[in-house]
Amino acid sequence: MTVPFIDCLLFLLIFFMLTTNFSVVSGLEIRLPQATRMILDPRDNNVNVMINRSGEIYLEGKKLDPRELGERLKALVTEKKSIQLVLQADKDTKHGFVVQAMDIAKSSGVQSIVIAAEWKSDKVL
Repeated sequence: MTVPFIDCLLFLLIFFMLTTNFSVVSGLEIRLPQATRMILDPRDNNVNVMINRSGEIYLEGKKLDPRELGERLKALVTEKKSIQLVLQADKDTKHGFVVQAMDIAKSSGVQSIVIAAEWKSDKVL
């Protein structure tokens, strides 16, 4: 008895959907801007920084002020040698808060910054 190819593909799809790791950093409600292309390279050295609508900064789910963010990022860069900062800012966040976080990251030695966005594959530019 042979199993149809489509059944095998469906089984593999379900298997991969159930075994995929989803990284939920914290329960902060952030509405990400939308993008049509995915660029994030999932690596072990990713560090998540989130900025909510009012400009509060969170590193891996812990609220920090900008000075503390710089100190913690410097420590992470020293510890891991190279980190990729994933910046998740609410789409209604003022531009200045995002630029400030990026400036702090760069001055702390972070070489790679990725700005997170919600991926919409069917969106046409």
